[in-house]
Amino acid sequence: MKIPATLKHKPVIISQEYDKVDGRNAHKSDAKGLSIGLAQWNDRGKVDISAKIWRHTGEKWSRQSEEMPLHRVLDLAILICRTKAYMQEAYRYPKLYDESNPCIERIPLQGGALDVSVCTDNPMLDEDIKTLRDILARDDELLGERLRRLAAILREMGY
Repeated sequence: MKIPATLKHKPVIISQEYDKVDGRNAHKSDAKGLSIGLAQWNDRGKVDISAKIWRHTGEKWSRQSEEMPLHRVLDLAILICRTKAYMQEAYRYPKLYDESNPCIERIPLQGGALDVSVCTDNPMLDEDIKTLRDILARDDELLGERLRRLAAILREMGY
């Protein structure tokens, strides 16, 4: 199934058949492709690029397809990495987090910071954080493969 090039998001670099490698959804995913291209929210004279996950219902391209500015994709990657690193050490706390200091890290960005912390407003936190730990452990091979690939590409690029 080819990613459409005639919609508002204009794909430039694509990955077709993403559904074959979409983690635990591999071979049964509605996420059919990924693309980097011209953002659908572009206004005359203001052009941005975005990443898009193309979803297909089996009959048509879905409105649930997601498009994000590239910096947000990277911010999510940072958040995933910090979450994974934190959860590897969370066993040190009885509830898997420090109740007196839920802040995990302040990551400096753009003169400010990306605050990473445990969401103590979640009324089911004690149960949900255990579930998060268990799923990260279950998916360690899937995530680890992707993180190793990302690390190698970043090293290759000089980062």
